[in-house]
Amino acid sequence: MAERDRAAIEELVRRVLLEKLGGNGPRVKKVEVPRLDVAAEHRMDTGNPADRVWTRDLFTLEEAPRLGCGLMVMERTTFPWTLTYDEMDYVIEGRLDILVDGQTVSAGPGEVLYIPKDTSIQFSVRDKARFLYFVYPANWQN
Repeated sequence: MAERDRAAIEELVRRVLLEKLGGNGPRVKKVEVPRLDVAAEHRMDTGNPADRVWTRDLFTLEEAPRLGCGLMVMERTTFPWTLTYDEMDYVIEGRLDILVDGQTVSAGPGEVLYIPKDTSIQFSVRDKARFLYFVYPANWQN
């Protein structure tokens, strides 16, 4: 048990030092979003097998430990979601509707939506939409 604790502490110290001292080399990474697509392995389980939703993270937690970013693609789907994190969605193509408190907030290409933490919503797309999501904190699933 003591050896496992020691290894965990060493790993934590290593991460903190790398973050504070600048890491091992370039920390800037570029992703070419227009060429990025989703595949079957990116299918999101919304609890309804008929929903057509795909998500693909653009950066790992090691690459971006505080801010998450990814691509989401939806087709003819509406599903409920409660955010335990702050989120911004930048619409690339199509139209994204957020249903909240009986109202609909829509965004099209080039527009950004902000959804604060602890908000219960429905993501909704009538046809097809591609959008980037930015979440804080990056490890929102924990």
